[in-house]
Amino acid sequence: MRVALVSGYDARVPGGVQIQVAGLARALSGRGVEVAVVAPRRRPDGDKGGGVEFFRAGRSYPFPANGSVAPVAPTPAAAAATLRALGRLRPDVVHVHEPLIPGPPLAAVLLGRRPVVATFHRADADALYRAEGRLLSRAVVARIGLATAVSPAATETARAVLGPSLGEVVEVPNGVEVARFEQAAARRRGGRPAGRYKNGPVPLVAFVGRHEERKGARLLIEAVRRLEGPMRVVVAGAGPETDSLRRIAAGDGRVGFPGRISDDEVADLLASADVFVGPATGGESFGVVLLEAMAAGTAVVASDLPGYVLAAAGAARIFEAGDPGRLAAALAGVLGDDAERERLVALGAARAASCSMERVAEAYLECYQRLVGPKGTVGAGP
Repeated sequence: MRVALVSGYDARVPGGVQIQVAGLARALSGRGVEVAVVAPRRRPDGDKGGGVEFFRAGRSYPFPANGSVAPVAPTPAAAAATLRALGRLRPDVVHVHEPLIPGPPLAAVLLGRRPVVATFHRADADALYRAEGRLLSRAVVARIGLATAVSPAATETARAVLGPSLGEVVEVPNGVEVARFEQAAARRRGGRPAGRYKNGPVPLVAFVGRHEERKGARLLIEAVRRLEGPMRVVVAGAGPETDSLRRIAAGDGRVGFPGRISDDEVADLLASADVFVGPATGGESFGVVLLEAMAAGTAVVASDLPGYVLAAAGAARIFEAGDPGRLAAALAGVLGDDAERERLVALGAARAASCSMERVAEAYLECYQRLVGPKGTVGAGP
C-alpha cells in the first residue's frame, strides 16, 4: 500500500499535528507501508529519512488561529505543489490532516486523488473556521471517503462546522512514540546524565509548550510562587508571552526558561522531571504531551479540559483549569507524596503503552483498507 499524509502545518515548527503526522509516518513505514509526507517546507522533494519520503508543499506563514499561531501555507503555489506531489506519488490512499486548512489539505481534498481519509484534530471553532465550513461543507464532505477525529471534542467541532452531512466519524486517538521516551527514562534510571536537566535531590517540575495564554504557563508560575521550598521549574518553549512570563517569575530563582528545545531535549526534560504540569485553559482536543510525559516515567498534573481528561484516563492528578490555587495544591500534593508519584508513574506508563503510535497506525490501516479493499492489504511488518 502507498499512503500520502498531507499536512497544512510547517513540519519544521513544533506542534501537535506535526508530531502526529511524523510519528504516524514512521509507524506506518515500519509496518511495510510506502509512506510520503506532503507539507509546507521541511525537506527537498524526494529526500528520504527513516523510510519516509518528504515533499515540500509551499512556504509557511504565521496565521492566528484557535488562540494560537499556525504555520500554514494558504497559497495557490502550495496547493499546486501538493497536487503535483500527489500526481507523482499516485498513492492508494490520501490521508489529509485538518482538511479545512487552506493550502495543501484543502487542495488535496477538493482537487487531489481519491480515496481520502480526513482527520480532524481541532477542538473549538472560531468564526472564520465556521464560515469556511459552511461555505465548503458540501464539496468537502462529497470528497471525503472516511472521516476520522482524534477525540470526541474534535468530532463535535467537525460536525458543528460541516453539519450533519458529514456522516460517520471514526475516532482514532492521537498516539505517542513510546520507545523514544522510554529510552530517555532508561538513561535516567541508569544514572547517565539526561542532558542539561539532571537535577539531583531537588524536585524538578516541567512545562513544555508554546508561551501563549491558552497553554497556561502563566498559571504554573503563579502556582509555584504560592509554594515554598526548594524546587526547579523548567518552562520550555517560546511565544508571545515569553517576556511577560519572565517578568512574572523575576526574583524567583527556581524558575528557568531554556527557550524552544529539540525533540530529544524534550524527551530528556520529561524523563528528568519529577512532575510534568499541563495547565492549558482551552483549545486542546487531546493531550499528547501528557502521554509523552507518562511514557518518560513522569507523574502528571493536568487541568480538567475534556481533551486532557480523555488523554490521562485516570493516570494524572487533575485540577480545575484556570485556577492557580488549585494547581498549587495539586502540585504540592504530588511533590510531597512519594507513594502518590509512584502510583501516577505506574498508571501513566500503562496509559502511554495503550496509546502507542503503533496502535494508532494499526487503527488507520483498518481505515485505509475499508476504502481500498483487498488490494490494500499489507503485512504486519517487523
